[in-house]
Amino acid sequence: MATKKLVLVSILTALSIILSITIYFPILPQAPYLLYDPGDISLILISTQIGVPYGLLSTLIVAILMAVFTGQGGPIGALMHFLASGTLVSVAGYVYKKTKNLILGLVLGTISMAIVMAIANIIFTPIYLGVPRSTIYPLILPVIIPFNLIKAGINSIISYLLISISSIRTYFERMRG
Repeated sequence: MATKKLVLVSILTALSIILSITIYFPILPQAPYLLYDPGDISLILISTQIGVPYGLLSTLIVAILMAVFTGQGGPIGALMHFLASGTLVSVAGYVYKKTKNLILGLVLGTISMAIVMAIANIIFTPIYLGVPRSTIYPLILPVIIPFNLIKAGINSIISYLLISISSIRTYFERMRG
């Protein structure tokens, strides 16, 4: 990896951590424990503009460091973070690379994240909370899926707007070139 690309990926990865630590708030009143954060914006930029492998590696680093820095969720929280953000950035980046359609990539990434997190919550939340799986099923449609669609949707829209700014797009094109 060229030095400039490595530096850019490192800066965007650090920015993801900073955004996640400093900006977070609940978006669904029925689930105040599910917090929106804009950390995925930087990861989407990495994945779509530099490459999916870089986006996934950055996502892994962010997920681990967020668990270490905040203590929230422990290993299961880090895994859930990686599954959510990793799905969004990998699908968005892959579809964008194959089709050159950023909107399609972001929409499919958002939908994929919601589906993966519905399944992941059924599998891992009972282990994390020590509750029967039957307590999670009623939360999937009214809470888990809408939360992930909203979170990924907001981050995708902001990412799209940033990439659409010509000077930012030109910079990334030079980095790829």
